[in-house]
Amino acid sequence: MAMKDRELTLFSMENSSSLLDTMLDVTANMVPFWVAVLVGLFVGWIWKPRWVSLLFLGLRGRHRLFWTSPPGLGVRRFWFALTASVTAFQMLKECWLKFKAWKWPQTQTMQHSRDVTTEVADGSATNLAKNVVDMDDLRDLYKRFHNRDGGKPWELMMERSIPGMSYQAWRRDPQEGPTEYRSRTVFEDATPEIVKDFYWDDEFRPEWDDMIIYTKSLESCTDTGAEIAHWVRKFPFFCSNREYLIGRRIYESGGTFFCITKGVPYNQVPRQKKPRRVDVYSSSWCIRAVESPQTAQKTACEVIFLHSEDMGIQKDLAKLGVRQGMWNCVKKMEPGLRKYMAHRKGCITVSFSASMANSFTSVPLQLLESSDVIAWKHEEDNGGLGKSNHHGKGWKWIVVGGAVVLACGLDKGIVGKVVVFGLARRLSKFGRRL
Repeated sequence: MAMKDRELTLFSMENSSSLLDTMLDVTANMVPFWVAVLVGLFVGWIWKPRWVSLLFLGLRGRHRLFWTSPPGLGVRRFWFALTASVTAFQMLKECWLKFKAWKWPQTQTMQHSRDVTTEVADGSATNLAKNVVDMDDLRDLYKRFHNRDGGKPWELMMERSIPGMSYQAWRRDPQEGPTEYRSRTVFEDATPEIVKDFYWDDEFRPEWDDMIIYTKSLESCTDTGAEIAHWVRKFPFFCSNREYLIGRRIYESGGTFFCITKGVPYNQVPRQKKPRRVDVYSSSWCIRAVESPQTAQKTACEVIFLHSEDMGIQKDLAKLGVRQGMWNCVKKMEPGLRKYMAHRKGCITVSFSASMANSFTSVPLQLLESSDVIAWKHEEDNGGLGKSNHHGKGWKWIVVGGAVVLACGLDKGIVGKVVVFGLARRLSKFGRRL
């Protein structure tokens, strides 16, 4: 009897040890699965809110692991290990695809082309291009150029110089909106006219700006030089490329060129996932001749650059990237300008965008100093700034004077006078429309 009890005890101990070994094996085989779950949750929480799909994938694998295991102790161990490995592989593959799409975004065929085309705009398109930049934008730029916009003080970022060019840059953070940047570049032995064309020439721009990979003129107004353009710029490898729809126009006042570009809505170009569109964008140049430190004569050209844009990147990270890459981009301008000057001397015809830069609008300086914005718009709508339309007033006084002569000389009755003055009033209205 005692012998039988001892055998039962040994048998129960063996079963307990076998069950314990099984549990340890199952726990060890589940480690890759849980590591994959934790990695997926962490990466998904850091990158995108789609981490729920990863969690669902892990839960689905766990559900399959416990409810679809075949019978048999040895087969069950193998099935646990196989299911955990397959689930971990699926989750790691999902994480890798997301990481690859984030770090190395695929570019479209349009982005790799440097096709610069021009499009002759019809009447409606010309009006649209003409009105994207107006006198309000010019006055705002004029205030910022003279530091009269009431913004925060500027913080100096850097001062650099190379032979033929000196450079200074500032920045400030407004209460709302992206960081604003201001720079002053002085080119030796350069005229404002050639520098203006240099910044405006999209066909030549890829020669010195390696970030621009696509430009196209969508609509234009040859009378005013206003234009709507489509740009795609290349960003660092950890960001997708950026798309810009910009309206631009050049004004001239007091020997200074005010080159205005800003982001505008344009429904004819549909929004896509890639490249990412930049809606908040303002970038303008104020170009004028200044005295050269070497010759003490106005042989140098000063460029005040004012820029801000919402690139869709965390603000501090964007500021760090701009600071690190600013000088590498700017120092390419000086050799690019010299190459452009040689290019212009050797070519007979200028590009379309450079010809648009020559169709600028001249504005009297007293209008920029004036606060009468309504008068600006009225003069611009009447066909030219700085030119008053006295045509209607001349007709008015001629018609009224003729009516007085008729009323006093031809008819002595009150009814005749009323009829003549009524006719004169109608004719004066017609004269104003002329």
